[in-house]
Amino acid sequence: MRQHVVELPSPSTGGAGTVVRYGHWGRPVLVFPSEQGRAWDFANNGMVNAVASLIDAGRVKLYCVDSHDGASWSAADRPMEDRAAEHTKYEEWITEAVVPFIRADTGSGEILTTGASMGAFHALNFAFKRADLFPVAICLSGNYDPGAWRGWGDRGDGTYFNSPLDYVAHLHGDHLDWLRSRLSILLVCGQGQWEDTTGSLESTKKMAELLRDKEIRYELDLWGYDVPHDWPSWRAQLAHHLPRFC
Repeated sequence: MRQHVVELPSPSTGGAGTVVRYGHWGRPVLVFPSEQGRAWDFANNGMVNAVASLIDAGRVKLYCVDSHDGASWSAADRPMEDRAAEHTKYEEWITEAVVPFIRADTGSGEILTTGASMGAFHALNFAFKRADLFPVAICLSGNYDPGAWRGWGDRGDGTYFNSPLDYVAHLHGDHLDWLRSRLSILLVCGQGQWEDTTGSLESTKKMAELLRDKEIRYELDLWGYDVPHDWPSWRAQLAHHLPRFC
């Protein structure tokens, strides 16, 4: 399996972020790590090996990126709007540095997103906000309301427009019609240990209800009560679903 590591500058944060690419050919998949994770986390937790047959067969190329959660959504000492403003800097790095790198590397204009736990939130949020770039999202055990993560302070526009459980409920008009024609969302969640205490199960169900009400293409796949919020579950879920998309 081919592996390639690059550091891409991030002027808005005053630094750079790591991207680790796995594979030589195939559909590009942008992988967001779990909370405060690094680009290596997907491999270190067995997720790359779980789909190694697809990578080796040239069906998919994974692009695993660093998070910026420590300065944004996980910064419990900062009010929500400050966290949202910091997240905007991460968005700029993804769209202005990572996406051009992926496109130059693959020649593809459409990129699938995925991630587990907080990575699932990013996968969904980026897909909704930039469906022109990311028309498909595979979301594993996500919680889609940043305000539920030790949030405090006023919830202004910055928080609202990064909370899918808020803004999806108010989608309408031509933009909603375009999303219906463009976007496909897969929501996956176990029903075992920690899926309730993290809020992932409840949030996943609510997100599915919103997508159904807005008639946006989606699938909801709830696994059993013996399936916890943990890497072994996500390895099995990704291996089960990713072949359908590449």
